[in-house]
Amino acid sequence: MAATRTATVTWNGNLASGSGTVTAGSSELFTDLPVSWASRTESPAGQTSPEELLAAAHASCFSMQLSGGLDRAGTPPDHLHVSATVTFDKVGDAWSVTTSQIDVIGVVPGLDDAAFDAAAHAAKEDCPISRALAGNVELSVSATLEDEHE
Repeated sequence: MAATRTATVTWNGNLASGSGTVTAGSSELFTDLPVSWASRTESPAGQTSPEELLAAAHASCFSMQLSGGLDRAGTPPDHLHVSATVTFDKVGDAWSVTTSQIDVIGVVPGLDDAAFDAAAHAAKEDCPISRALAGNVELSVSATLEDEHE
């Protein structure tokens, strides 16, 4: 069964000086988050951007993929902390999302560094958001395994 999710944006004005708001339609968890061109290319100044929302989507998707993979391998994680850094840059004459860097720190009893790194790389390849970006955005992952007593 397919799942669909929605979001809406209301935009006012031109690109350079205009602004808008984005609202989560499906979950209704956020309403009227401010967004502008300046929040994409300059300082966020209290506003979000499509790239920040993409980073949130990629980090959450990756964390679920990695957690599921570790669990299926018999080494479920105690804790994963995942961050994604999405880069928006001008390439030639067009602005593009160029990279998404995933950084994960995990506490996974019974797993060594090499196995955690391999699991993280597999999750990067298999997470649905990574697959949606593949071929268009450079994807990378850095994985650090913490001692469960740290």
